[in-house]
Amino acid sequence: MAISCPGTRSLEALDSSDPEPARSRDEEAGQPPCEIILDADAECSMDIILVGSSELSCPPSPGLRRDLIAYEVKVNQRDIEDLCICCGSFQVHTQHPLFEGGMCAPCKVSRVVKDARGGLSEQRRQQSCLPLTKDKFLDCFFLYDDDGYQSCCSICCGGETLLMCENPDCTRCYCFDCVDALAGPGMAGTVQAMSHWVCFLCLPFSCCGLLRQRPKWRRRLKALYDQESESPLEMYKIVPVWKREPVRVLSLFGDIRKELTSLGFLEDGSGTGSLKHLDDVTNVVRRDVEHWGPFDLVYGCTPHLGQACDRPPGWHLLQFHRLLQYARPRHGRPQPFFWMFVDNLQLSKDDRSVATRFLETEPVIIQDAVLVWSNIPAVRSRHSALVPHEELSLLAWDRQRAKSPTPGPAKLVKNCFLPLREYFKYFCELTSPL
Repeated sequence: MAISCPGTRSLEALDSSDPEPARSRDEEAGQPPCEIILDADAECSMDIILVGSSELSCPPSPGLRRDLIAYEVKVNQRDIEDLCICCGSFQVHTQHPLFEGGMCAPCKVSRVVKDARGGLSEQRRQQSCLPLTKDKFLDCFFLYDDDGYQSCCSICCGGETLLMCENPDCTRCYCFDCVDALAGPGMAGTVQAMSHWVCFLCLPFSCCGLLRQRPKWRRRLKALYDQESESPLEMYKIVPVWKREPVRVLSLFGDIRKELTSLGFLEDGSGTGSLKHLDDVTNVVRRDVEHWGPFDLVYGCTPHLGQACDRPPGWHLLQFHRLLQYARPRHGRPQPFFWMFVDNLQLSKDDRSVATRFLETEPVIIQDAVLVWSNIPAVRSRHSALVPHEELSLLAWDRQRAKSPTPGPAKLVKNCFLPLREYFKYFCELTSPL
């Protein structure tokens, strides 16, 4: 059974926009890093055991004991819906969307929003139009790590070490503490010893100890997002594996075929999945888009800094918005439909305001290199808040003066496409690191 070490998964690091991987706390303290021991004698799978990890992520509040949840339910006859299954608190704020049980406010809503510099002043917070706190559960649920698996436990959205589901169509993880507290004492060790483990949402039966899968949990997750998310954009209900179809992509002004192929959404030469790439859309009309479609994802971007172009950057934004309207599903069709527009720090302040008004969402900045507007889940939670226009102008100037080539926008936003695995079919493991 594979165990994931979340050395890069602490919640404090989720808002970092530093492109270089952060060092673990063990390294900073001069301690040896987490040791990985591989069992070479396994026949059908590889067992990975983690030794010496000292990093803690989101520990429960003092005095709260998750290991007492079973006692409260079985001995004191307390309804599990009246307990936070993430920490054991009696102060339930809402119901957990995936499993029977509650969630307290600290386990659902936490974290001060941080920018690339490690903090966010009140003035900068007001300029970015972002709250001081963010929804921990909703932000982390669609967060993916570089290995293609979700970054946090699907129950508490934290976790020190994570057990990864080995169903090829599932990317969920569960922490040791949640598994032992809810599925049964010692269950995490039992799972760890298994050569192939299928998680609690993939099992054909809905109950394992106190962990009981909610009926229609995908609908409940959408309802929670629509009710409590800060985003004005609607979340689409997660698509069951057996209903997922290959993604159909319209890529404008920038080709993302390489990135989507490496993530498994497209296959070379197989005709599985499709992508239509256009650079010049001047004469494209609605009839053309409807003929090429339907599409599930529309991507567009401004030119790279320093790239010769006979069109102003704002033209790319307006043309993207025009074709986006053509590609949208007809009213009343609930099919998932996603879009992303990336600005290579080319748009003026007025153009960015127009983009925010037309696309109906605030942008985020990724690695101090590009601005992104998108309705893909968790794009906002992965990256830093928007900085003032003057700082963006300085970033653009610094990039223009840099002699070394900068990564293309598609490469910078590649990991933002991983949440689409919840909606569309993918055909292989990651072929390259993100």
